Amino acid sequence: MFAVLFIIGGVTGWWSAAENEQAIGEVSRWCERVSGGVMREPINTLGNLGFVISGLAMFVVLARDTRERTPQVNRFLGNQPIALLYAAATVFLGPGSMVMHGSHTFFGAWIDNVSMVAYIAVPWLFNLAVLGRWRDRTFFVAYGSVLGIYAAGYWVFGSDLGIGLDLFGVSIALWIISEVLYRFWSRAVRPLSGLVGFAVAAVFGITPSVMLDDIGSYWWVVLFWVPALFANHASTTRRTYTPWYWAGFASFLIAYAIWTTGTNEHRLCNPDSLIQAHALWHLLTAFATWCFFIFLRTERPTD
Repeated sequence: MFAVLFIIGGVTGWWSAAENEQAIGEVSRWCERVSGGVMREPINTLGNLGFVISGLAMFVVLARDTRERTPQVNRFLGNQPIALLYAAATVFLGPGSMVMHGSHTFFGAWIDNVSMVAYIAVPWLFNLAVLGRWRDRTFFVAYGSVLGIYAAGYWVFGSDLGIGLDLFGVSIALWIISEVLYRFWSRAVRPLSGLVGFAVAAVFGITPSVMLDDIGSYWWVVLFWVPALFANHASTTRRTYTPWYWAGFASFLIAYAIWTTGTNEHRLCNPDSLIQAHALWHLLTAFATWCFFIFLRTERPTD
């Protein structure tokens, strides 16, 4: 259904391009030359099929699980809501980004960012669910609230929700902070966990000194302590981090390094090449979603 609608949109010429997008024939923000065909950025658009393949592979794995693998303990085994949500969110990353690179419209940018938050909110909220001992219903209420507020806020106020907040970027920090709490929870670690967020920000070039120089723009650092607020209990389960967590982490960092080269201002940009850095970013991050899926399936009781 998506493919049919996508092709119809492309054949009819989509609709008005967003103000920050380049005209047909020019070099797009993500390096590839803008096409007048069905897809404005063909290579970058098709690179998103990696997410679809990864997500569908997750559904296959979940469908093959049996009750003998104690899915009641691990919510990423078998036909369980949170596991199905993770797989669905991974698939959604593909069409979301395809519409953005394919259409160059505001709607495309909106659905692309909504799909990214739809994915990244799953693991850190799941960690809070484990540490806060939430039922699935509580998790889905929290997830739906975060995603709904973000989607509405982006549509009305723009990508920063009108308050200077990059929710996707902050969510990366929240995921790692919550993972630290999952692994090393204690009464002493809990109030200190927010400091991990500063290390995560530094990896992406935002150092503490930069934040202190413009604290008004970086007010969102207070959100680094959100996981600590809800992590009321130590986890009763443990996960195996090697190799899948580290493989996913490495794949994402390599993808991010490549992503920085995939802009029209970078010296390595070749807009007419069949190999586009941004498409590689999509493929490597799609592999990372698979790695993290397998990692989450390693969760077992501590007893």
